[in-house]
Formats: sequence, structure tokens, C-alpha cells
Amino acid sequence: MDFASTLGVSASGMDAQSQRLRVIAENLANQDTTGSTPGADPYRRKTITFSEALNDETGASEVGVERIGRDERDFETRFDPSHPAANAQGYVKIANVASMVEMTDMREAERSYTANLNTMQTTRTMLSRTLDLLK
Repeated sequence: MDFASTLGVSASGMDAQSQRLRVIAENLANQDTTGSTPGADPYRRKTITFSEALNDETGASEVGVERIGRDERDFETRFDPSHPAANAQGYVKIANVASMVEMTDMREAERSYTANLNTMQTTRTMLSRTLDLLK
């Protein structure tokens, strides 16, 4: 594998992880979002799925985002009869976002992003040293 394809693989990993962080940020920002009418559904947690893609130009396997989906788990309810989205029994559906899960995913995405960045920096250093030898 040459340096250019190594940089491309690392860049695709960084791009995928930055998209993952965006989805996590959306989930955390909306974790307290409820419906606005009685019985309305609240914010539904987003999920991200990665896929492997072969770069025809370099022959390297790169990562990409296959799709951004929705977590179909049931909503929990909270008793709050004064809320505008409360049903006839006084229960409000709350978003299916667990901040602990999102924070764990965020740390994992950060580690993966950092690993790809370190690979890119190491590749750049190796390329620079090779060019220095050729001077």
C-alpha cells in the first residue's frame, strides 16, 4: 500500500467518525424533546451504520457511512399530567436517548478518530523522511 492510499483510508475513517459524532450530538441535544400534542411521539434516537467500500483507484478498503437510521425501541413514559403531550392517563412519552450510551459512543468515536489522525500523521512523517532522503 502506498502513502496516498494510506492517507485516503485514514481520511475516510476520520470522516465516518466525524459523522458519527454529529449523530451523537443530535441525540444528546434532543434527549429531552417530547411531543407537543397529547400522545405524540418524542424525538427518536438516530443510529449510524458503517460500511466497507473498495476504492477502485487505490485498491484500498475504506470506511463510509451506509445509512443513518432510527432506533425503533419503545419510548418510556413519565407521569406529568400538566405536560401538553400527556395522554389521557397523564403520561408523556420521552425520547429513547440514554445519555450514558451516547457518551460511551462519543468516547469510542473520539478514540477511532484519534487513531486515524495518528496514522495520518505517521504516514506524513514517513513520507517527509523519504523525501528528505531523496534530496
